[in-house]
Amino acid sequence: MDFLPITKEDMKKRRWDELDFIFVTGDAYVDHPSFGHAIVTRLLESLGFKVGIISQPNWKTAEDFIKLGKPKIAFLVSSGNIDSMVNHYTVNKKRRSEDAYSPGGKGNLRPDRAVIVYCNKIREIFKDVPIIIGGIEASLRRFAHYDYWDDKVRRSILLDSSADLLVYGMGEKQIIEIANLISYGKKITDLNDINGTCYITKDISKLTNYIEIPSYEEVAKDKLKYAEAFKIQYLEQDPIKGKILVQKHGNIYLVQNPPAKPLTVEEMDFIYSLPYKRTYHPIYKKYGGVPALKEVEFSIVSHRGCYGGCSFCALHFHQGRIIQKRSRESIIEEAKKLTSMPNFKGYIHDIGGPTANFRNPSCKAQLERGICKTRQCLHPNPCPNLEVSHEEYLDILRQVRNLPKVKKVFIRSGIRYDYVLLDKSDKFLIELIKNHISGQLKVAPEHVCDRVLKVMGKPSKKVYDKFVKKYFEYNKKFGLKQYLVPYLMSSHPGSDLKAAIELAEYIRDMGYNPEQVQDFYPTPGSLSTTIYYTGVNPLTGEKVYVPKDPEEKKMQRALLQFRDPKNYDLVYKALIKAKRTDLIGYDKKCLIPPKKKERK
Repeated sequence: MDFLPITKEDMKKRRWDELDFIFVTGDAYVDHPSFGHAIVTRLLESLGFKVGIISQPNWKTAEDFIKLGKPKIAFLVSSGNIDSMVNHYTVNKKRRSEDAYSPGGKGNLRPDRAVIVYCNKIREIFKDVPIIIGGIEASLRRFAHYDYWDDKVRRSILLDSSADLLVYGMGEKQIIEIANLISYGKKITDLNDINGTCYITKDISKLTNYIEIPSYEEVAKDKLKYAEAFKIQYLEQDPIKGKILVQKHGNIYLVQNPPAKPLTVEEMDFIYSLPYKRTYHPIYKKYGGVPALKEVEFSIVSHRGCYGGCSFCALHFHQGRIIQKRSRESIIEEAKKLTSMPNFKGYIHDIGGPTANFRNPSCKAQLERGICKTRQCLHPNPCPNLEVSHEEYLDILRQVRNLPKVKKVFIRSGIRYDYVLLDKSDKFLIELIKNHISGQLKVAPEHVCDRVLKVMGKPSKKVYDKFVKKYFEYNKKFGLKQYLVPYLMSSHPGSDLKAAIELAEYIRDMGYNPEQVQDFYPTPGSLSTTIYYTGVNPLTGEKVYVPKDPEEKKMQRALLQFRDPKNYDLVYKALIKAKRTDLIGYDKKCLIPPKKKERK
């Protein structure tokens, strides 16, 4: 199998005069199962459809959009693996100069709000061809949503893009059903009952069992209405019990059908067995390839979904809380393929998913009755029904690391340390330390102030401390000198200067200056973004302090790296403002020394 067509010449080689689908993507064309466009196009190809790809088209002219002709069935449009605004801008709204998903890492090869721009251009050129949007940008902007970059509530992306249908979530079940129905003669305007999709209509009189949430106009002017709408959306993201949701925009309605049913093990195995080339298209060779491939080229996706419940993560709205996994045999077979690749050096970089050690659904009841509306699986305390075991995951890791040519298997997709501690056996932690770390383990406590952690949906500080203690005890026992690298976040809702100083004191006592810290980034679809915009936790109704002042945000970030000389003035200002001058001086408990004039 070769790459899918990107030119008319490629189509001629396959003796195709016309394509059924054309996939327009904001990413470079990488035929690897970590790229959404690769999965969808290979899946359609496996069903007998003729599919081509237009990658990173020049949106200022028609030339790139017409190079494959007019598709027989539809255009499929995605911004790529990342929301185009997140891809383009830092949390400080400064333009990024590089793009890992573009050839050579070059920036600015896709437009801001790529889905909208691509769709509007297609509609301008091909007025009557159906357009179906999907991917992370479309998925998380499907309702009226707060947009950090405009600092306002925007309409559903389905309206602004002028597309006919929106696929949310991972999309495989939806795209198969859509493709088959249209090819059988159904019009796209008739496809209004497919789970995992949204559509626009003027008439909802025939709908049943639905909830109408506050309209775009209401949520745009009333933050409490916005919070109310988000809460309903959040609670109904359930493929088993979720209801149809309706949101009025002017005189028309956005309708969201319930989420698609979870993929079975067999369906997951099939998707990851498709004939991916597992590399970037040869046209990018002269640019040195596509940087984003390096992280995933020798990594294996073992499952999807996460029930971790972190407030700042939008996975709840995209992959969902129910784990969908591949079989051991499928994973091991992929590992064997990796070892036969010419540039394989003996290292498999990851076997995991959103959370590596969530191998199975949190409990069997999820698959029958859906997810719990009233509680999370792990937060604020683990659910009594939570099934905790690492045995299956450990067995996979053992089999893969024992394959010929495999020197080491790493786990880079992150582990939930609270889940590790819930396991009655320490076998996973022991084998993790002995076999799957390269000098350091990255974990994500995010903060240490319990009132901030509560807003974040993260375990308490004492849980992290317990894990740290156990981790270093085992390292000492085995004669290993391996480190922990904690991911930490500043300026998350709930964090004031007092909380930031508490985190700085913890960093001081760690004796470690974190290199990787980040400001909270209000991206579409997350609970934390709604709290950031409204100042209210929509699930509880509690008011939450939100640091929005740019100067305070700078101070909070500087406190996390107080040892860096360039942060001295900001840290000093923060400590004065918080009335914590006890932390300015030469005592071992101090964060910074006095200013020079004060020393005199």
